[in-house]
Amino acid sequence: MSIQKILRSATQTALQQLYKVGVENVEFQATRKEFEGDITIVVFSFLRQIKGNPVEIGTQLGNYLKDNVVEVVDFNVVKGFLNLVFSDAYLHTVFSQVFNTEQYGISKQAEEQAIMVEYSSPNTNKPLHLGHIRNNLLGYSVAEILKAAGNKVYKTQIINDRGIHICKSMLAYHKYGNDESPESTGLKGDKLIGNYYVRFNQEYKKQIDKLLEEGISEEKAKKQAPLLLEAQKMLKKWEDGDKEVRLLWEKMNRWVYKGFDSTYKNLGVDFDINYYESDTYLLGKDVVQKGLEKGIFFKKPDGSVWIDLSDDGLDEKIVLRADGTAVYITQDIGTAIQRIKDYPDVKGMVYTVGNEQDYHFKVLFLILKKLGYKWADNLYHLSYGMVDLPEGKMKSREGTVVDADDLMCEMKATARSISQDLGKLEGYTDSEKENLYRMIGMGALKYYILKVDPKKRILFNPKESIDFNGNTGPFIQYTYARIQSLLRRADFDYSQRVNVNIHPKERALIKQLQDFPDVVQNAAQNHSPALIANYTYELVKGFNSFYQSVSIFAAAQEDEKIFRVQLSQAVGNVIQSAFSLLGIEMPDRM
Repeated sequence: MSIQKILRSATQTALQQLYKVGVENVEFQATRKEFEGDITIVVFSFLRQIKGNPVEIGTQLGNYLKDNVVEVVDFNVVKGFLNLVFSDAYLHTVFSQVFNTEQYGISKQAEEQAIMVEYSSPNTNKPLHLGHIRNNLLGYSVAEILKAAGNKVYKTQIINDRGIHICKSMLAYHKYGNDESPESTGLKGDKLIGNYYVRFNQEYKKQIDKLLEEGISEEKAKKQAPLLLEAQKMLKKWEDGDKEVRLLWEKMNRWVYKGFDSTYKNLGVDFDINYYESDTYLLGKDVVQKGLEKGIFFKKPDGSVWIDLSDDGLDEKIVLRADGTAVYITQDIGTAIQRIKDYPDVKGMVYTVGNEQDYHFKVLFLILKKLGYKWADNLYHLSYGMVDLPEGKMKSREGTVVDADDLMCEMKATARSISQDLGKLEGYTDSEKENLYRMIGMGALKYYILKVDPKKRILFNPKESIDFNGNTGPFIQYTYARIQSLLRRADFDYSQRVNVNIHPKERALIKQLQDFPDVVQNAAQNHSPALIANYTYELVKGFNSFYQSVSIFAAAQEDEKIFRVQLSQAVGNVIQSAFSLLGIEMPDRM
């Protein structure tokens, strides 16, 4: 039984005996640093049922807990807050559990039910950029956290490999490409195709300007520009299965997929299942027809099919055009249902998509509920804010995006420069140095993005993220490397259990370690890697304070030296576990 359950039960018994009242909720919080104590009970919350002075109530409750709960050895009352002090024996028991539990804080995975986490879901007309990096890092980390909390997880993406935007790149390549390839240009396939997406929009803009000069309105010019009409014609050919168009589409997509795979590998993310829009874009039409028959949807005079969600605080939403073609929501309805058919053990899904799609997912989830799918209650939109740069917003069609590969290279180069300036690389081979630069650069990038609450917008500054001081990935990596150095220095057996008086700095660290399993569960419930990131930073600060205040190898007693090395190892293990949930590697030396 956890200490909070023990204290809750004892507090309820005490208040029943002392004041003849039954209390359901007992509010706990961490004891403020300026007061002695390991956990605090909020006495103010009892005043609704108990009339009296909160200090007197706290004192009586404190005496009862000290006399009846073996883990409590002392207490103090500050206004309406009862601060309890735990015994060293209890803290030794807690630490023993931490030290002796393999993968402490990580729960065993269930096999019966699964959660599917969707992220990335790129378009095949351009390379991945900084916005995709936040999406991938969030989705991957949430999937890992959900697994650590005891869930079976499938990682998936739906690749947007069809549509007018894809045809724009295809048409530009067909017109201006001269049969060049990734091999002939030395470019990654996704970058090569992305260049043609930009080229299309450049030429398209020229045609619009020309039509404007001829006196045509801007609205008509945008619709009548020859390039757009050709792209629309190409899309129709693709949908009709035109052999030549399909062969070009397949060739260009192969190049893009190879490029994506390289980026994913460097970013350290992976997928269990891929879905393709070219396979799923017709899904959902049959579902709409069945929903129409049941009265869930209705048909307008022009033949288009809609759903009225005004009673739910939303508005009317089209699900089928007048010509019978599907819209995005139709496809998403069909894809969600198809995923459950493909993986019947899936009982919930997480969609990692930017907050500009908040309304879309409210509608999608509501429609699925109205269609009678019980699993629709377990759908979650992991909505996140956009990533901005100091110089402004990115625009793909204008080619003003921060390319994901270029950013990762820049992060590694910055890590190389800073590490060389610090001059702590003696004894490293060249390959070891390059691997270290990669770890530091990627650790800085991932931590900088994941430490922010997903809902918040990020202003990303690469130089700010790589700092060996403060709330950064490299600072935490450096502390982990310091712990590994300390463990290598320990040339004695420190595996046996010892009993020592616990120093206040050690006490603080043990309590932080004890919190890790709850932090993992809380991060899973809130779909927030930021909770893991910021817990780890606080743990590292606690360790550094301990390291600077308490002598380890010059301890007065051998048992103290053993215990402090054990404590250091436990902290290192939890740091590594926490950072693995963020997808960040830890160097043994820095």
